[in-house]
Amino acid sequence: MTAARWEHFEHQADVGLRGRGGTPDEAFAQIALALTAVVTDPDRVRAERPVELRCSASDVESLLVDWLNALVYEMAARRMVFSRFEVRVEGSSLQATAWGESIEPERHRPAVEVKAATYHALAVRREPDGGWTAQCVVDV
Repeated sequence: MTAARWEHFEHQADVGLRGRGGTPDEAFAQIALALTAVVTDPDRVRAERPVELRCSASDVESLLVDWLNALVYEMAARRMVFSRFEVRVEGSSLQATAWGESIEPERHRPAVEVKAATYHALAVRREPDGGWTAQCVVDV
């Protein structure tokens, strides 16, 4: 079984995100953590305030893009960063709670602003070991 984790990968001037987990839910939660890590160190973010999110799309890959763009929107609109995610993917629908806090520039030291998730390098797949991978590139 795949251990839940996240990572970045190189992609020209943008940033590739990858989340892995034992289920699609875990993979989607881990890629959300990778998104936070583009902006700030997730360990600096307190999981104080919950924000509920819902998305649906025509397929699970489009759902991943919609999920990340919903988080990008919430980060900008609420001026928050998130460090904990509970995600439930059912087909091409998603329900989630993201916990975070208001951005404090001195403590969070935001590195860049993520503009949007893209369809570049987009994949949601089951791996040979039975785990799941969710990946795409974000425009920064």
